[in-house]
Amino acid sequence: MSCLNRCCFCFALSNSCFLKAGETDNPPRIPANPVINGNVAMADGHNNTEEDDTSWRSEATFQFVVERFSRLSESVLSPSCFLRNLPWKIMVMPRFYPDRPHQKSVGFFLQCNAESDSTSWSCHAQAMLKIINYKDDEKSFSRRISHLFFYKENDWGFLNFMSWSDVTDPERGFIDDDKVTFEVYVQADAPHGVAWDSKKHTGYVGLKNQGATCYMNSLLQTLFFTNQLRRAVYMMPTEGDDSSKSVPLALQRVFYELQHSDKPVGTKKLTKSFGWETLDSFMQHDVQELCRVLLDNVENKMKGTCVEGTIPKLFRGKMVSYIQCKHVDYRSERIEDYYDIQLSMKGKKNIFESFKDYVATEQLDVDYKYTGEHGLQEAEKGVKFLTFPPILHLQLMRFMYDPQTDQNIKINDRFEFPDQLPLDEFLQKPDSKDPANYILHAVLVHSGDNHGGHYVVYLNPKGDGKFVHFPHGTCSNKIISIQDIGEHDCSMYLLEWCKFDDDVVSRCTKEEAIEHNYGGHDDDLSVRHCTNAYMLVYIRESKLSEVLQPMTDVDIPQQLVERLQEEKRVEAQKRKERQEAHLYMQVQMVTEDQFCGHQGNDMYDEEKVKYTVFKVLKSSTLQEFVQNLSQTMGFPQDQMRLWPMQARSNGTKRPAMLDYEADCNKSMIDLSDNENPWTIFLETVDPEMAASGAMLPKFDKDHDVMLFLKMYDPKTRSLNYCGHIYIPISCIIRDLLPVMCERAGFQQETSLILYEEVMPNLTERIQDYDVSLGQALDELMDGDIIIFQKDDPENNSSELPTAEDYLRDLYHRVDVIFCDKTIHNDPGFVVTLSNYMNYFQVWSVQVAKTVAQRLNTDPMLLQFFKSQGDSPGNPIRHNYEGTLRDLLQFFKPRQPKKLYYQQEITLYPDKHDCVRDLLEDCEQTVELSEKGSEKLRCPQTVQVSDVLEGPSSGPFAGFNLDRMDLDQLKREKIKMQLKVLKLQEEYYTLQIKKFKQ
Repeated sequence: MSCLNRCCFCFALSNSCFLKAGETDNPPRIPANPVINGNVAMADGHNNTEEDDTSWRSEATFQFVVERFSRLSESVLSPSCFLRNLPWKIMVMPRFYPDRPHQKSVGFFLQCNAESDSTSWSCHAQAMLKIINYKDDEKSFSRRISHLFFYKENDWGFLNFMSWSDVTDPERGFIDDDKVTFEVYVQADAPHGVAWDSKKHTGYVGLKNQGATCYMNSLLQTLFFTNQLRRAVYMMPTEGDDSSKSVPLALQRVFYELQHSDKPVGTKKLTKSFGWETLDSFMQHDVQELCRVLLDNVENKMKGTCVEGTIPKLFRGKMVSYIQCKHVDYRSERIEDYYDIQLSMKGKKNIFESFKDYVATEQLDVDYKYTGEHGLQEAEKGVKFLTFPPILHLQLMRFMYDPQTDQNIKINDRFEFPDQLPLDEFLQKPDSKDPANYILHAVLVHSGDNHGGHYVVYLNPKGDGKFVHFPHGTCSNKIISIQDIGEHDCSMYLLEWCKFDDDVVSRCTKEEAIEHNYGGHDDDLSVRHCTNAYMLVYIRESKLSEVLQPMTDVDIPQQLVERLQEEKRVEAQKRKERQEAHLYMQVQMVTEDQFCGHQGNDMYDEEKVKYTVFKVLKSSTLQEFVQNLSQTMGFPQDQMRLWPMQARSNGTKRPAMLDYEADCNKSMIDLSDNENPWTIFLETVDPEMAASGAMLPKFDKDHDVMLFLKMYDPKTRSLNYCGHIYIPISCIIRDLLPVMCERAGFQQETSLILYEEVMPNLTERIQDYDVSLGQALDELMDGDIIIFQKDDPENNSSELPTAEDYLRDLYHRVDVIFCDKTIHNDPGFVVTLSNYMNYFQVWSVQVAKTVAQRLNTDPMLLQFFKSQGDSPGNPIRHNYEGTLRDLLQFFKPRQPKKLYYQQEITLYPDKHDCVRDLLEDCEQTVELSEKGSEKLRCPQTVQVSDVLEGPSSGPFAGFNLDRMDLDQLKREKIKMQLKVLKLQEEYYTLQIKKFKQ
């Protein structure tokens, strides 16, 4: 934090200050409410004590007269002077040294926005701090500062600006009548993080930064102010484009919003159309590459339309690369198109030297002769420009590879470029009728080093060569329109430039836009060393009016306007809904038709059910909701009844009684106990009976109970929903049997078995039919479920003879994906199994049979493998004693469960056979690939007892076989070592080991 040539350090008090290096004395305390005296004198002679209509200006000179200066004992602050809508003050303080009174000094600081509570604001400024000499103004003492002001460092200057003795010495001329005048000239950039109205101050708006998209924002603003391009972009046909993937449509949207919005415009939809993820927006990309991507997309979209060829018409130039032999009559030429020019600026003073270097002739001689049809020849090699385009993009090569450090570096050397650029001398054949004179339109600037930094762009939006006039005696920041110039005497003329710094747009001077971005050295405070131009945009003077022809709403197709306005309307609606989301809740209705066909526990599957969803104000009453529901569903209120689904402690979810008469005036959020979404079972009259005026039966909440009925069919192993009934709590179970027979379509005297579905893993049989419901059912409640089935001896032959067996099996069901071990990323197929299936006793019979049927193979030829991550693991031994649950224990609850299989080849070799005989037998069994080598490889196998799908003493041996393609056979030369293990008198298994030569 050094200033000028002094080495200083910042310390934290209520305001930050500087200490000279090596000083250890405590600085003077700055009071919480500093004394304010004196008056602020503006350069134009006016006093400014409050914000006026010029508060947005970028620069000003103001003074602070400190009276009774010799008695000054603590810091004092001037009244505020407003620049860039921020309050700026002069702060003066005495610097005391108790042990060194002769070293007392004057502290002089510039303070910005110190009284703000915000922590997000910042403003970069350059200033000259001066103590006025009353005798001779040329002897006034001044120092410069350049600083980024923000809430932690809201003042900047010098603790030892000048010695106290020098200031108070009347002979030196700095004090008069015990008064000292402090003056500050400030030049401030537009601030960030404060209420800066770019539209009001400049007529333009900026672009929001997504994290590291300032480089893209600079380019987009440059393209936007290329009016002829903008007009053509609007004309692209994007009616059928996907709004989330179309780059042309996204560019149209950005341009439209920049033209019509009053606030900074977002670019997330544009970057999303590039295919960028969120992280990409926090990484800086190459500007030249991004420009080509955008223009290529636009050019392709314009093909076959009325604006086809706009991109090459505006940006394409032609050059010729040539080689001219010196001693033979031979010249080679190649004409090339270009859309930008990369200029070397290392060691060059200005842009003219770079162009001369670009077209300079290269001598091909000695060791670098040209090789052609005449052999090795001395030659000259170079390029010449045939044409320059209407819009000239010049890339300054500030980023280069440094072989000494083996990394890219940024060149911050001074490099000058003019606002008017004549290029006729670089054309092969200049056109006298249309000279190649160019006007500077945009300066794209980078601050930082090769590893990162910040990008802004300075633009002359109108680019019409008109000037802004400042009469004598006025500040250069006062903007006067061209019409106001008239015949007034002028002291200076400035082109009207604007600085586009992401979301902040501000007016600036020509000097700020051009000369301050040449680059330079640290000792020049008007030029920041690492801030310099890296790309320039020039427009041909003869094409200026055509390229920058003013844009109006008439130039935008009506269908595009309607589409973009509809997008804005929908987005505004969604934004409003998000903002008001806390005021609403969701009520999701489930009706009885959703219960039909459900084959599991409870009444429906929460993951599969289709709710009817209502968005309801939390504060609305139940009565209001029912009225709206009646209108929506088409049922009178006396043909509907609401039953909120209530989660029970045993893990089930069943309907519960809602007392409408008692609760009709309660709010929906209170009735739901803050449950959102709130699920309700809507009971209605049968639609066929509703037209006749039928009403729901009365329900006495104190004496009645609502039960749901299901019928289980062992033959089809399925549940059938049989509706619900209201029944008195005192009802005898036997009285329910006729209702059940009727609902199921059974004869009235059919013998039934009844169960209560208590919870997913608990179903209890009802043994005594001569007791009341309250005695028969455990904790009788509304929503209890009774399952019944025929008492038929034939049920015993079914795999799941009872509802209890069915629900137990359902509870332990698991879907397992079987994948082929030999196929990479095999999607496999799903088989539904039971978690408690024993592998040794059941697997080989049920699972192997099921998988074999899917593969159309013999179950005895399948070998199964565990899953290890997303890959096959160890083989499952045929005598594995565990259950399927044990095999799948490492999978997460909702993670797909996978097992792998491999088809085996079983051979029955004679004990006198050799390996050749085995392979010949295999070749007859295996289908070899047409692209393969038609040869087989024998990998090392496990012991036969691990391979066989049965007892190891069975009458056969197992032998694993892989297929090998030709490329692999060429790549791996393998020697085989065979080991014969004798198991019994007649049968053998082979173990084969491979070794790379």
